Amino acid sequence: MIPRYSRPEMAAIWSPENRYRIWFEIEALAAEGMARIGAIPEEAARTIREKGAPALAKIGPADIARIDEIERETRHDVIAFLTWLAEAVGPDSRFVHLGMTSSDVLDTCLSVQMTQAADLLLADLDAVLAALKTRALEHKYTVTVGRSHGIHAEPTTFGLKLAGHYAEFARNRTRLQAARAEVAVAAISGPVGTYAQVDPRVETFVAERLGLAVEPVSTQVIPRDRHAAFFATLGVIASGIERLATEVRHLQRSEVREAEEFFHAGQKGSSSMPHKRNPVLSENLTGLARIVRSAVVPALENVTLWHERDISHSSVERMIGPDATVTLDFALMRLAGMMEKLLVYPERMRGNLESLGGVVYSGDVLLALARAGISREDAYKIVQRCAMETWTRLGTVEGRSFRENLLADPAVVERVKPADLDAAMDPSRHVHAVDAVFARVFG
Repeated sequence: MIPRYSRPEMAAIWSPENRYRIWFEIEALAAEGMARIGAIPEEAARTIREKGAPALAKIGPADIARIDEIERETRHDVIAFLTWLAEAVGPDSRFVHLGMTSSDVLDTCLSVQMTQAADLLLADLDAVLAALKTRALEHKYTVTVGRSHGIHAEPTTFGLKLAGHYAEFARNRTRLQAARAEVAVAAISGPVGTYAQVDPRVETFVAERLGLAVEPVSTQVIPRDRHAAFFATLGVIASGIERLATEVRHLQRSEVREAEEFFHAGQKGSSSMPHKRNPVLSENLTGLARIVRSAVVPALENVTLWHERDISHSSVERMIGPDATVTLDFALMRLAGMMEKLLVYPERMRGNLESLGGVVYSGDVLLALARAGISREDAYKIVQRCAMETWTRLGTVEGRSFRENLLADPAVVERVKPADLDAAMDPSRHVHAVDAVFARVFG
């Protein structure tokens, strides 16, 4: 985690303090679950809670340093924590971790952390969706040119562009809800997952108190296909961020200038060129998306573990868990802010739409000629001939608009009235279905 790209709320989820508090909660709940079925004295479970909770509530740098010191000797993080906890709990600490194995604590803790992270990310997605909806409604009928292959195609509206991104992020929100449910499981099943030394009722008790489901077959670890699905979902969300960021980057290009990131007072775009207004936020989002997606392949490779358990996944998850969620959290909130303040230039959009002399209406003219009785094949040849004449001579002295070239073509004049051409080249034809699309997207 790099502070430059971290928000405190998400970073705190992966802090040692939060991790140890979750570990304690798992151990305390397990003790209470055992006490409920008579496996340990009820007084011992109360002591564990009453003496351990205050220690975890005020856990700080000195305590973490002490745990680290113990781990340097034991070479085992969970044992180091349990040793430190025993110093606070006293003799009844012998009932802590009874019949359990390290993975019971580690995997269940990771489930809690991932659900906590997912809840923050869901709130982040809500912020992005709110910003996109507001701007989409604002520019519902703002006509602009649609592009395919980066080349002018036909008119659309800027609102429709944003509605498409809104729909994608709405799907991503649904995916993240499913991914959260996928990882929201607990395992308190003991060595190799057979419950030989811990009753399944204890697992159920712990899971319910933590708001988790029970892993049906844990094999000592929670199967990593769940985690792979979670990180794959984060990767898909990151790709959605990059798609929108790439659109903004293109629209801000000097040759396009249809929209641009907000430029703050006192902001500098270049150390050497004072005129620069660079798309730094969207470029940054593109880079951050790559970091999030880089976690997907390691998460997929973590699915394959040896037999009932190994720890080849452990080092990977210690890295990608914090890095992917912290980075995505930062990126989503940056995206929401960028879209809220995005500067949009409708006049420039209209100018670009008209910049090719009207050839963007070639499809409409093709249909007008076909309706006038010309075969589609002949109509295509006529329209393409006039469009290419416009395209190749655009900006020259002898250059004419698409409409002028059409009206100079005998094959067109014989069959189509100028008023019919004007109707075919009316951009409002491309706006009539906007309401229907918005109703599908926004309800």
